[in-house]
Amino acid sequence: MSKINQDLSGRRVCIMATDGFEQSELMEPLHQLKEAGAEVIIASLESGEIRGWNEKDWGQSVSVDQLITETSADEFDALVLPGGQINPDILRANKQAVALIRSFNDANKPIAAICHAPWLLVEAGLTKGRDMTSYPSIRTDLRNAGARVLDEKVVVDGNIITSRNPDDLDVFCAAIADAMTTGAEVEAVLQNLAHA
Repeated sequence: MSKINQDLSGRRVCIMATDGFEQSELMEPLHQLKEAGAEVIIASLESGEIRGWNEKDWGQSVSVDQLITETSADEFDALVLPGGQINPDILRANKQAVALIRSFNDANKPIAAICHAPWLLVEAGLTKGRDMTSYPSIRTDLRNAGARVLDEKVVVDGNIITSRNPDDLDVFCAAIADAMTTGAEVEAVLQNLAHA
């Protein structure tokens, strides 16, 4: 049962991941956002399938919808970055993946990173002066990259949403939905004012 209260019909979300994503941190946002009406696309480095990591072993696979190289921030309302140790470590070494994250930030669209995924925000240069959280083992990396690290279920700073671990997934998903709908409501108000 989704914890998202908003109707996300017409919204498009990109989940960027590769092999070794934390199973629940991809599957749960995928499920909750779809249940709320959003179209969710999995973007990865190669076509075919990517395989999750489930606690101590490989988990389920998911189909890749499109390549990162074919993905543009213009097509989406938000970007979700699942954690796991393997997945963000591979992605942060990929120039196109890091460039895609930066393009979402340049467009001021929500970027949601959980667990080890804030490593990607460090690589994209999006941490300095921001409030963030993460899995405990990478908090020093965030601090060294200029973030103010908090130990909270979800931290929202501008368009950046971060959470600590799979236990935080419900509030993480709710924050993604809030960011997409609040931004759209503000945009609509501004457009109405411009046309008044």
